[in-house]
Amino acid sequence: MIVVTGALGFIGSCLITRLNQENFNYIIAVDDFSKSYKHINLEGKKILHKIDRKAFFEWLDRHHPEVEFVFHFGARTDTTEFNTAIFDELNVGYSQTIWKKCAQYQLPLVYASSAATYGAGELGYDDNEALIPQLKPLNPYGESKNNFDIWALQQIEKPFFWVGLKFFNVYGPNEYHKGRMASVIFHAFHQIKASGQVKLFKSHRPDYRDGEQRRDFVYVKDVVNVCMFWLYHRKNSGIYNLGSGKARTFLDLARNTFAAMQVPENIVFIDTPEDIRDKYQYFTQANMQKLWNVGYNQPFHSLEEGIKDYVQNYLLPNRYF
Repeated sequence: MIVVTGALGFIGSCLITRLNQENFNYIIAVDDFSKSYKHINLEGKKILHKIDRKAFFEWLDRHHPEVEFVFHFGARTDTTEFNTAIFDELNVGYSQTIWKKCAQYQLPLVYASSAATYGAGELGYDDNEALIPQLKPLNPYGESKNNFDIWALQQIEKPFFWVGLKFFNVYGPNEYHKGRMASVIFHAFHQIKASGQVKLFKSHRPDYRDGEQRRDFVYVKDVVNVCMFWLYHRKNSGIYNLGSGKARTFLDLARNTFAAMQVPENIVFIDTPEDIRDKYQYFTQANMQKLWNVGYNQPFHSLEEGIKDYVQNYLLPNRYF
């Protein structure tokens, strides 16, 4: 059996599809199943049991001999949430308990960290574990992810194999429920569909022109392929970046979305909301060398390829992965 926490979520549900494609069908889906609007993410997937996240640890104590692997992707991911108690409970405390259980029962563990840990990028975007205690995230979400990374590295008792994945700007199918936190590509598609135009944030820094803020956008299909690599690899424990390795502008993103929809370009610039303006990342780019060095060699989708697949095969026909 393979455990996936955050199973109703964006990356978790896509991972389950990928596992099913490899004939892993004894999936233990862990989440808060009271959120009925997210259940469509699991429709048609082969799942053995659905376990409420509050009941999961008791279940694991009973069934750990049957568990082969744990993917822990359940978290509060809202970067505009400033109630640190929520993050302390869900992103730190819950993750610490999963770590301890996996160490106790010697279960391999892959968990979700985040590129939000890098803050404004003062120290770059290298997944050098020695730098992690010095990182300065820009919001409580990033702080919670970094706090857990720091804690994990300090532990003497560890799972025999473990990996933390610093997800960069992931986009793709099954993010439909995420609202404001969905990818810019998702929002661009719906803006174009509704009005024929895309609104991008103006730059509030003199060193960046409007729309030339750059992020590392990574397609969710590449993310789950990397997860599958770790399922089979099970060595070289540590914390790894997971992005495309190439920063692209928001203008690139908007133009490719128009192209995939076959709609003429119409881009307007608006002020960045004041509640996030001081916390806004103007540049991110994952250094992916550490992952290449341990043997991962699959190509990643370019932004053009990823947006075309997402728009034409999922957003336009309203399909799920």
